[in-house]
Amino acid sequence: MSRSDPRLYVPASETAFAEGQTIPLPPGQAHYLGNVMRQSVGSAVRVFNERDGEWAAEIAALKKDRGSVVLQRCERPPAPTQGVELLFAPLKRDATELVIRMGTELGVTRFRPVVTERTNTHRLNLERLSVIATEAAEQCERLDIPEILPPESLKVVLAAWPEDQALYAALERRPGEVARPEAAALLIGPEGGFSETEVQTLRSHKAVHPLSLGPLVLRAETAVCAGLSRLALAGGR
Repeated sequence: MSRSDPRLYVPASETAFAEGQTIPLPPGQAHYLGNVMRQSVGSAVRVFNERDGEWAAEIAALKKDRGSVVLQRCERPPAPTQGVELLFAPLKRDATELVIRMGTELGVTRFRPVVTERTNTHRLNLERLSVIATEAAEQCERLDIPEILPPESLKVVLAAWPEDQALYAALERRPGEVARPEAAALLIGPEGGFSETEVQTLRSHKAVHPLSLGPLVLRAETAVCAGLSRLALAGGR
C-alpha cells in the first residue's frame, strides 16, 4: 500500500467496515477509478469515511460505473477533524468553489453560507460544492467531509447564535483582537465588506469578536484562507 494509491471516500453504510468485506463503490468513484485513473481489478486503493476510518483495499470488480473493493486492513482509526465552522457570504461560482476547497483542506467542519446586504449571489449548487469538498478531503487525507448548509440570512443566523460560542468576524479597516484557542467559528463577509448596519449588529453581539487580518484589504477568498490560518495557529491545530 502506497500513499500514491487512489484514495476514495465511501459513505458509511449500515454495516461497519471489516477485514475481508466486499463493499460496492458509488458510481462516481467506480467511473473515476476505471476511466480517469486507469485502474483495474487487483489494483490497490484506500477507502475512508468518518465512521470507519481509512482502510487499505483491493479492487475486486470494475465495469463502467459499477465496482467493488475488498477491505484488507484498517490503517487509520476514525478521528474527527479539529477545525472551525466557516460562515461566509457566497461569491461568484469559481471563488465560492475555491473557498470550499481551501476550507476543506484547512479543517473547516461546517460551511454555512450567509446572505448579507452586499452578497453577490443567492444561488449555490450544493451538490457540486459537496463533490468539491469530497475531492479536497480525498487529496488532503482528512477522514471526514465537511457539511455544507443551504444559504441563510446573516441576520437570522446571528439572532440564533449562542452567546457562549465564539464567532470571529473579519472586519476591514477596524482593529481586531487575537483569536483564542477555543475559537469556534469564523465569519468572512462579501466583496465590498459588511454594511455599516451589519458592522454595528456584529459589534453588539456578545459572541462576536473582531479579527484583524492585517493592514491590507484582502479578496474575500483570500480572507478565508488568512482567517482560518490565524484560528488554526491560535488553537494549535
